Amino acid sequence: MAKFQSLHDAVRDNLKDGDIVAFEGFTHLIPHAAAHEAIRQGRKDLTLIRMTPDIIYDQMIGMGLVKKVVFSYAGNPGVGLLRRMRDAIENGWPRSIETVEHSHAAMANAYEAGAAGLPCAIFRGYRGAGLKDVNPEIRTIACPFTGEELAAVPAHRPDVAFIHAQKASRRGDVLVEGIIGVQKEVVLASKRAVVTVEEIVDDFDDLHPNLCVLPHWTITSVVHVPGGAHPSYTHGYYERDNAAYLEWDKVSADRDLFTTWMRKNVLEAGPEAFAERVKGL
Repeated sequence: MAKFQSLHDAVRDNLKDGDIVAFEGFTHLIPHAAAHEAIRQGRKDLTLIRMTPDIIYDQMIGMGLVKKVVFSYAGNPGVGLLRRMRDAIENGWPRSIETVEHSHAAMANAYEAGAAGLPCAIFRGYRGAGLKDVNPEIRTIACPFTGEELAAVPAHRPDVAFIHAQKASRRGDVLVEGIIGVQKEVVLASKRAVVTVEEIVDDFDDLHPNLCVLPHWTITSVVHVPGGAHPSYTHGYYERDNAAYLEWDKVSADRDLFTTWMRKNVLEAGPEAFAERVKGL
């Protein structure tokens, strides 16, 4: 049952050292504020799962929170590399990390399998692909009905999921509109789910078919964090801050500049800063 909490308390109660955690959002509704709170609380030895890791995972890796990343494509969207992730992989700074790479299809199917309580995902994929040669978690299985060779990967079952959404009702139901990636699946696949939202309302009005409502019984904690997806965007509230992604490429290229930026904008800031950052977007 959904519990309304501050961001500090929601992260403290739900994210533990050594957890398997997913901060999900696909170009849209990326839970930056929640990731920053995890950094402020100094969590460590995390295994991060994510389709398309972007700058929040770059920041968490650069701050030494991460031991392993399970992902499909990693990059600063529209800009280039994740420089802190690359530094950790190539140079072990600030620590070495393990990586497990999948395709988008495999990641999405693994979340769906986890949401269904299945041990693995079975799908058509990886035929002729070299990724299975470097990822031992990619297996093959014969269809018992047709004999067709199919791909199989372990289901994703995170200890905790973090997502951002537009609205929560006072009962704790969550409304997600616009581009929806695997937010529904990751919430259903995880043992605990924390949702930051732009606003809390009495009920949802003007519902239309292209949306997702997560019922309150699928959510552990709801947190009111206006602007909590910045610099990604929230449909109906603010646009993507492209300048921030360009800035990150420069900031993340230098260890000292990265450390200074993180101290000013994350360690010495709080969730209320996100509302200021989206003014005028």
